[in-house]
Amino acid sequence: MPPRAAPPLFEFALLGCLALLWGGSYPLLKVAVAEIPPITLIAVRVSVAAVLLLGIALIQGERLPTGRTIWARLFLQAFLNSYGAWTLLAWGQRQIESALGAVLNSTSPLFVFLFTVLVTRHESMGGVRLLGACLGLGGVVLIVGTDALNGLGGQVAAQIAVLVSAALYAGAALHGRRFSHLPPVVTAAGTMLCATAVLLPASLMADRPWELTPSPKAVAAALVLGVACTGIALLLYFRLVRTLGSLGVASQSYLRAGVGVLLGVLVLGETLTPTVVAGVVAAIAGVLAINWRR
Repeated sequence: MPPRAAPPLFEFALLGCLALLWGGSYPLLKVAVAEIPPITLIAVRVSVAAVLLLGIALIQGERLPTGRTIWARLFLQAFLNSYGAWTLLAWGQRQIESALGAVLNSTSPLFVFLFTVLVTRHESMGGVRLLGACLGLGGVVLIVGTDALNGLGGQVAAQIAVLVSAALYAGAALHGRRFSHLPPVVTAAGTMLCATAVLLPASLMADRPWELTPSPKAVAAALVLGVACTGIALLLYFRLVRTLGSLGVASQSYLRAGVGVLLGVLVLGETLTPTVVAGVVAAIAGVLAINWRR
């Protein structure tokens, strides 16, 4: 199903909700990973999401697909969209500053643009959309601080890992088009089932989770990550792949930085600086330019 010619305001609201869910996952991850090892935490996250999505699919009367080809594609989608990208991102961000990691990981719309122009050519890409992708990335740089770019060139392997994770997210937005014939809940459930099949055995071997004693606070954070930041977020994601297109859904990475600013103001009482305000405006303008269709 091709993207709509003029995405309605409702779709932009859903894009904002997706950015809020994924942007809000960072403080939850910080709480949970302090007591739960990363592999086990991600395994819990995708397992909870899989159960939720299967329940929703059952209530809606949907069935999981059959056939080796479709499940091979779902396994690839799970790698691109979850455990592959998350593993590279986690490894890279352990060795570089978080601000630089945020900038590098926000390059996925640029990768979508390049992959579309050079390889898939499934969407029209013009100068306005390229301008939007560059403007949004510039907004992220202003939000996190231009000092973040001072680290470019050091810890090259870690920076490449974060960039590759952004490229994988871009690949997920492009590959997700292959499931346009399936309801979003079915695609999301199948993807999380595939991720669970990989991560759950890895968790059992690496972390011996039955010996862990996390606090109720850490467990609650892990459950919210699974339900809201993964299950519900993926429902929105696969819907938006169909309505806004690959580049459109990838543009939410620019809004995530703005979500971090919003949470800082509302929760931590932080003060907005003119530079950060300019960055938020640039990020939003970039998203609008990417998704605006005459």
